[in-house]
Formats: sequence, structure tokens, C-alpha cells
Amino acid sequence: MIRKDTPIIDDNACLLVIDVQLDFCPGGALAVEQGDQVVPPINGLLTLFNNIVLTQDWHPAGHYSFTSSHDGSQPFSSIQMPYGAQTLWPDHCIQNSSGAEFHPDLNTSAAQALIRQGYRREIDSYSAFFENDGETKTGLQGWLATKQISSVYLAGLATDYCVAYSALDAARLGFDVNVLLPACRGIDLDGSLSLQLDKMSQAGVTLLEKLPE
Repeated sequence: MIRKDTPIIDDNACLLVIDVQLDFCPGGALAVEQGDQVVPPINGLLTLFNNIVLTQDWHPAGHYSFTSSHDGSQPFSSIQMPYGAQTLWPDHCIQNSSGAEFHPDLNTSAAQALIRQGYRREIDSYSAFFENDGETKTGLQGWLATKQISSVYLAGLATDYCVAYSALDAARLGFDVNVLLPACRGIDLDGSLSLQLDKMSQAGVTLLEKLPE
């Protein structure tokens, strides 16, 4: 559902800041339109949460999800991998590259934990909880359990990929899930944005159109 009022933030809530990296911002290898505009609202949100996790796409060179790893393939085409359909992306967020770095204006010092995903060459990872096989865990669920977190709030890039996949997994795992839409931007590849917004709503994820103050 879409809710326009603001949520109540408490010690059992965690802000997940998803992949605010230079390769996903204007000028990056896989730029999301207006991707850099999520930084100011996210920095404002950081002051409202006691529990904050950053996620970071962290691919080795030659990752199997890269178009360059498949001769004759085109960017944004799809191939079958052992875990299912896989979109092929331009090379992006390569480990230790400038494009993998967080946006320089993002206040990363507020975070208690960093979750890196996509670092296994043979499998991609959109969700902050699981890689794309739906089984390989990132460690985020365990960290949230130790902090007795029951509610998660998501912001970052991109709404219809890593934010949505993370939100859907969080809902499946039993968390109360909220997506802070003004602090997200989407790719909208072949209608993916409206599709994923519908999926999240149907899964019980609250889509917030207004940020807490």
C-alpha cells in the first residue's frame, strides 16, 4: 500500500541505505537518472535512526552478469544462468574501482555495518539479504537479528532492482518493511518500476511518499 504519513522511528528499526555508489549516479557506468539526488534526503534520514546499514555492490572483474563476459551479447539482454534468468549489465562497481565508491557527499560515518554483495563471480546479487539464487545469505539477516530489529526502512538505488529485491526478501523474512520513495530513484527497464512497485505493495511493503522529520 502507499501511505503518505510519516513512520515512527524506534530502536527496533533499521535504515538500509542501498548502493549509493558512483557507478549508479550520473556519469557512472550504470547510471540511474537523478541517482545523486537521493543523497541529501538520505543524509537527513541518518539522523533519525540508531541502526543504519550500508550496502555496496562489489563485483570482481569479469563478473558473469557483465555483458563483456559473454561474446556477442548486448547490454540489458537476458541469459539463463543456473539460478534463472539474468540481465546482462555494463561492467560496473568493480572492486576497488572509483565507480564502486560511495557518493562522496553521502555520510557513511553514521553506519554500523556494511554489507557487500555480488562479489562471487558466478552469481549476481540484487537483494541485501540473498544473492540471486535466493539461498546464499549476505549476513544481513543475522546482523538484524542480533540487534532485535523488527522494522526496516529502505532508501537508495535503484527502486526497481536492489531496493525492491531487498524489500521483498525482508517482507518474506517477516520484517515490517517500508520503502522511502523520495529517497530512491529507479531504472525503469521495460516497465520494471511499476511492476516492482506493485509487487512490493502486494507483498505488504509500505511505500512511503513522505519522509519522516
